[in-house]
Amino acid sequence: MVSLDEAVIARLQKGEDHFEILVDPKTAEQLIEGKEVDVLSCLAIDAIFKDSKKGTHAPQESIQKHFGTDEVEVIAKEIILHGEIQLTTEQRHEMQEQKRKRIVDVIVKNAMDSKTKAPHPRQRIELAMEEAGVHIDPFKPVDQQVKIVIDALRPIVPISMEQVRISVKIPPQYTGKAYGVARNFGVLEREDWQSDGSWIGIVKIPAGMQTDFYDKLNDVTKGNVETRILK
Repeated sequence: MVSLDEAVIARLQKGEDHFEILVDPKTAEQLIEGKEVDVLSCLAIDAIFKDSKKGTHAPQESIQKHFGTDEVEVIAKEIILHGEIQLTTEQRHEMQEQKRKRIVDVIVKNAMDSKTKAPHPRQRIELAMEEAGVHIDPFKPVDQQVKIVIDALRPIVPISMEQVRISVKIPPQYTGKAYGVARNFGVLEREDWQSDGSWIGIVKIPAGMQTDFYDKLNDVTKGNVETRILK
């Protein structure tokens, strides 16, 4: 269980009845994102309250009426998923920043400039988010917020979430190392081994990973690799 110092109040109103639990906000976030968590382990106290600050427990008849069970784990899960979680200003800021970084990671990896087809640098995305005044919800899952953020960025930067298909040709002397890089970096759509031992393949990767892909191929082949974006 989490300590009382680290726990926050999660509330759920059902009709005229009020239910509260004391929960670890970070574990609650993981549950909301669909991850498997031990619900009881994220509670500070194994109980359902009417008023947690006063230590007043919710009446059993009210719990049975609204939840159909008295199992704390089941009830706590519903409160976390459908209720309101109270954060301190410091906790909210910290969780928002952590989620902001994760959202930027996804965008940088998967998005590209819709005009040039080149990846967007991380700083450009961060500055555009700041200019757009993007609000980050500390509890809403990353994948749900990425689309909202992309829509907010479009008036500021040309951006699209796409994958690109890249044709790769590796000389025979470098296939030993470079083949694994090309094959495992994305989805290998096609490959052909040539009579001279060279390898030709078509790899589909997130648009934002192009720079990393080229850098790794150039590193293991000492720059002796041919790549071309396919339309």
